[in-house]
Amino acid sequence: ESSSSLSVQVPYRSLTTQQQQQPFPFGSPQRSNYSSLFTMRILLHSIVFSTFLWSDAHAFTPGFPVTKTVRLGATSVATASALEELSTMTTLSIDSADLDIVEKFAKMGFITDATTNPLFVSQAGANGDKRYEDMVFDAVMYAKEQSGGGDSPLPDFEPELNIAMDKLAVNLGAKLLEFVPGKVSTEVDIRLSYDTQGTIERAKRIIDMYTEMGVDKSRVLIKIAGTWEGIQAAKELEKMGIRTNITLVFSFLQAAAAAQAGCYLISPFPGRVLDWHKSKSGQESFHPSADPGVLAVKRMYGYFRKYGYNTICMPASWRPSRGASVQGSDVDEILALAGVDEMTIPPSLLESLMAREPSEVV
Repeated sequence: ESSSSLSVQVPYRSLTTQQQQQPFPFGSPQRSNYSSLFTMRILLHSIVFSTFLWSDAHAFTPGFPVTKTVRLGATSVATASALEELSTMTTLSIDSADLDIVEKFAKMGFITDATTNPLFVSQAGANGDKRYEDMVFDAVMYAKEQSGGGDSPLPDFEPELNIAMDKLAVNLGAKLLEFVPGKVSTEVDIRLSYDTQGTIERAKRIIDMYTEMGVDKSRVLIKIAGTWEGIQAAKELEKMGIRTNITLVFSFLQAAAAAQAGCYLISPFPGRVLDWHKSKSGQESFHPSADPGVLAVKRMYGYFRKYGYNTICMPASWRPSRGASVQGSDVDEILALAGVDEMTIPPSLLESLMAREPSEVV
């Protein structure tokens, strides 16, 4: 069977709780403190987008052949930790917007990319650090300038909020790219998950914002929800030379559709798949090699390789296969998927991998 003979149609809905979510009815066109109120709405608005979050991590068994070395600056064969060993076979992306933490891991030479999501953007804007406050202020001023200056004639300030949210995400992404040598993923408004044209327009605007900051579009991945409409938007964006990251991937059909659409990368969530199987089966513990989430990702990766698709498989959102009560299980899924193209891993699990022996990565 050739790749050209396989046609997968995907009339599914993977995001049922986020469609057409409305912004908070907050604010008034007659307010006196436009900037502070506008800033508060940005933070609230970003939190609304964040019900699908990245999670905690895990894996423990072999699964993929070692096909490439990606670690930067390697000078010897011996490795000191599981994290270092993993970085020799899988490109690693850090799942964080904490600038200090990203810089710390990037300096080690094991992390090449970074991923962000709306939760990270909202946390950055609200943490009180002047660096993030400056990003928020710049986003507010940018939105006002793009809207012609002054107060919005609309009672909900929706156009300005959308511009400001995109700009804040871009400001954060551009800063992260000062630390990592590879790419950063920036997410399109989750409320556009079922709007192909709306997703395309927002993605183009995000890329334009990066270009204005001197960031080449080759270093940016536009993160889009893996709905049918989202994948069709990604297909058109890829034709424009805009690389896409299809996120919220829970099924083989989503992965196959994304590959056939020519998407640059997918982000399957093995931890979420495991959660679903636990809730349906009542089984609370799996050997990592039998973890349903691990098996799902292996199937996607195997399909890409067998049929010659160049789409990168980058799992994210991790869970302990053997259960949280088992010591060392937090990285079960990660270790079980060692050798996959790329992974995005939160700092807590990167720390866990640093404490593990390199021999645990098979």
